[in-house]
Amino acid sequence: MSEAVLSLGSNLGDRLAHLRAAVALLGAGVREVSGVYETPPWGDPDQPPYLNAVVFVRDPAATSHDWLDRARACEAAEGRERDPARRFGPRTLDVDVITVWDADGRPVISDDPELTLPHPRAHLRAFVLRPWLDLHPGEGLPGHPPLADLLAAPELATDVAGVTARPDLKLESTA
Repeated sequence: MSEAVLSLGSNLGDRLAHLRAAVALLGAGVREVSGVYETPPWGDPDQPPYLNAVVFVRDPAATSHDWLDRARACEAAEGRERDPARRFGPRTLDVDVITVWDADGRPVISDDPELTLPHPRAHLRAFVLRPWLDLHPGEGLPGHPPLADLLAAPELATDVAGVTARPDLKLESTA
């Protein structure tokens, strides 16, 4: 069995519908869904704001690369087009594999160029950490301090200030 944290984001089209589609496509493997947050774009400011959320998923047979394949399938189903000239550009749906735990509950560590685990920049992204904190406040990104400590770091102060809870928007799990 493996468990994973996946980060969902959308800033094109019906943003909430894209997030909901990802949760639906991930299906019965979804165990928990965070609240929805609106955030400014990260890495490329010339684009609309994002809606972001985090989901916890579980599957007895999934490997870390299976989670990557599922993330990419969700993106493709929602019309994601990758522009190599704009790495952090706008997108209908972005699904990132943040971290994976194996059947024994150990974090999977990988330096595979296709899937680095844990996600190499997750500790710098308030739009990932804040929704995750809602679900598991005592947890931490493997190899890093607890989520609350990461969010309190001075270098994240501006990003944290831009993360706005959207309690009027809901994502539902089928689990």
